[in-house]
Amino acid sequence: MNQKIAEDPTQLDGGIPNFTVLLSSTPRGARLARLLAADQLRSWGLPADPATLIVAELAANAATHGRLPGRSFRLTLYVVGAVLRIEVTDTRGERPPRLQVPDAQAESGRGLLLVDALADRWDVAEGRFPRKTVWAELALPSPEPAPTGSGGARD
Repeated sequence: MNQKIAEDPTQLDGGIPNFTVLLSSTPRGARLARLLAADQLRSWGLPADPATLIVAELAANAATHGRLPGRSFRLTLYVVGAVLRIEVTDTRGERPPRLQVPDAQAESGRGLLLVDALADRWDVAEGRFPRKTVWAELALPSPEPAPTGSGGARD
């Protein structure tokens, strides 16, 4: 079962835009995490990529390696200053992810390599047992300056 547990479009948490949702630890839940993240980022006026690629990889890992029957994983997005933080929490704290180079013939095992290449920073935080959170941060692009009306052809 997928359940949105918090969305704060009015930014009541001290002005920090945030979004949290519980998703089933299944391929469908991982796919939904990416779609919901893209929608939320658009609503905040932020670019979807590469954040949605990072969400897709972390959610797929949670659904594949962090899966326990009947347990969900949690996706959290929030913005602090000029940084987007992506967190995926699952209930397999005893199985921390490891960055590794897969065999060239392997069909999987490249997710964390993508996260490492796309994110400005990422790591794993132990939660209250049995949870772990894999997080990644992206520096947000500076907003385009508003046109001043000076320097145009008619000035």
